[in-house]
Amino acid sequence: MTAHRIVVWRHGRTRWNLEQRFQGQEDIPLDEVGLEQARVAAARLAERYRPAAIVASDLSRAAQTAAELARLTGHTVSYDPDLREIHVGSWAGLVIGEIHAKYPGVDEKLESDPEFRRGGDGETLTEVAERAAKALRRAIDLVPDGETVVAASHGLAARVGIARFLGLPHEHWSHFNGLRNCAWATLERGRRGWRITEWNA
Repeated sequence: MTAHRIVVWRHGRTRWNLEQRFQGQEDIPLDEVGLEQARVAAARLAERYRPAAIVASDLSRAAQTAAELARLTGHTVSYDPDLREIHVGSWAGLVIGEIHAKYPGVDEKLESDPEFRRGGDGETLTEVAERAAKALRRAIDLVPDGETVVAASHGLAARVGIARFLGLPHEHWSHFNGLRNCAWATLERGRRGWRITEWNA
C-alpha cells in the first residue's frame, strides 16, 4: 500500500510566530488566529482531497492543526515525533534580532552549512531533513494505493524534509520558500517518481 498523494501542511500561527521568536521544539499552542487558520484550511483540504489518513507532529501547534481536519473527516490523527520542528537548542524563545546580535552573519551559515548546529546543542539541517523525510515515507504507507495522506508539520522541518524526500541535494534546499502558517505543499506520485504539484497553497 502506498499513497498517490501526500499533503504536507504547516501548522497555524502561534504567538511566538507573531513575535518572530525561534520556537524549535518548544510546545507553543496556536493562538486565536492560528486556530481559525486551521479551521479554514482544514475545510479546504477535506473538500478537495478527502484524505484517507492524517499524521502529525506531536507538538501541540501541529496536533491542534491536524485535529481540525480530523474533526471534519472522522479520522484519528496518528503522531510521529520525526515531524517535529528543528531543535534549536539555546535559541528557543529568542527573537530573530537577538540571534543576529549574538551571532553576526548567522543567516548565511544557516543555509550554506547543512552541519551547522543551531543553538549550540540543537539540530543540523541534515539531521532534521533525514528524520522528517523518514516520517513522510512512513506516512505514505498509511493509506491504500491511490489515496491521499495529510502530514501536519512545521516550517523548516517540512521544507527540508520534502527536499530530502524528493532526493534533492542540499544545494537546492534553499530554493524552497518556507510554507506560510497553515499553507501546504502537495506531492504526487507519477511514472517518474514523486513531484511537487502545489507549494504554499
